[in-house]
Amino acid sequence: MRGHAERLNGLGTTIFAEMSALAVATGSVNLGQGFPDTDGPDSLLEDAIAAIRAGANQYPPGRGIAPLRQAIVDHQKRFYDLSYDPDTQVLVTTGATEAIAAALLAFVEPGDEVIALEPYYDSYAAGIAFAGGRRIPITLRAPSYRLDLDELRAAITPRTKVLLINTPHNPTGTVLTDLELRGIRDLAVEHDLVVITDEVYEHLVYDDHRHIPLATYDGMAGRTVSIGSAGKTFSVTGWKIGWVTGSPDVVTAVTTAKQFLTYVSGSPFQPAVANALALGNDYFDGIRATLQSRRDLLANGLSDLGFEVHRPAGTYFITTDIRPLGHTDGIDFCRLLPERTGVVAIPTQVFYDNKEAGRPLVRWAFCKQEALLQEALTRLQKL
Repeated sequence: MRGHAERLNGLGTTIFAEMSALAVATGSVNLGQGFPDTDGPDSLLEDAIAAIRAGANQYPPGRGIAPLRQAIVDHQKRFYDLSYDPDTQVLVTTGATEAIAAALLAFVEPGDEVIALEPYYDSYAAGIAFAGGRRIPITLRAPSYRLDLDELRAAITPRTKVLLINTPHNPTGTVLTDLELRGIRDLAVEHDLVVITDEVYEHLVYDDHRHIPLATYDGMAGRTVSIGSAGKTFSVTGWKIGWVTGSPDVVTAVTTAKQFLTYVSGSPFQPAVANALALGNDYFDGIRATLQSRRDLLANGLSDLGFEVHRPAGTYFITTDIRPLGHTDGIDFCRLLPERTGVVAIPTQVFYDNKEAGRPLVRWAFCKQEALLQEALTRLQKL
């Protein structure tokens, strides 16, 4: 048999699978993969159970059930004053990962260049490869992880088609500022680029930072593919309910690709998420405050252990520099960590093309119960 397609080169088993397997084999506390160890709100869970019992177990409409599409529209209006038509400007997807893949397939031709902010979520590289695009990284450098707009400007060529922007940013935790977002807008308009924005951590922003969708800026409504998800906000990452909002043309293009990926999914979860999006501000404020407290617990503990801690403005993750502990390579460090301490983390360099920029960096997930975070810190004292 002939070999696999070249587009799969470099896309082997994900680092998450490798480290999660190590966690199981060694009985380690898993601070690697970004999933919470508690369920979402009781009302959300009960609504899904009720939907199953009521018969919501077959194919839903291709773009998602009407109540969820309306709830997404209401959510965008409530939090960002963005107005959408639920029938033509919303698409429900199988999580944000599918939304990203479908958006790339919809807008990237073979040979087109896609600029992405690195380090980046590993599905970005796969999605760009599947679409036949060429990945162009713009490095967010430690410890500030700020976007260099001059570097972004210099990276744009006549073959650039898409800017793939993630804010709040996984894995660095940076939240792009108004100045940075305006710079992206100016370049997108000047060069007639499509902008795909991964905003799954939109409600998980801490301290005095705030998330501003790119779609709110003048000139972006018709060129922005905005992507959201229920998984992180409601602690149901396994439900895989995401969505796309944008102009009718944008959403139709993404729908055309998406319908041949999963077609539809999550029938009983869709009405539950629709209701959850209408929860009061006390829920959204509460999940943010809880995670900020856990961020501080883990960040302070890692700092006390000698790590150089880059405290995030958002997301589930803290990045640390391991060089103060005498280590220089994050992959080697993370592979020895479970056996030595009983804790699992993720080496950040796997999310970079510019490997040297990420080599000494390690990512830790703080979306866990406080007792588990404290146990991890206790185990890490063996270092």
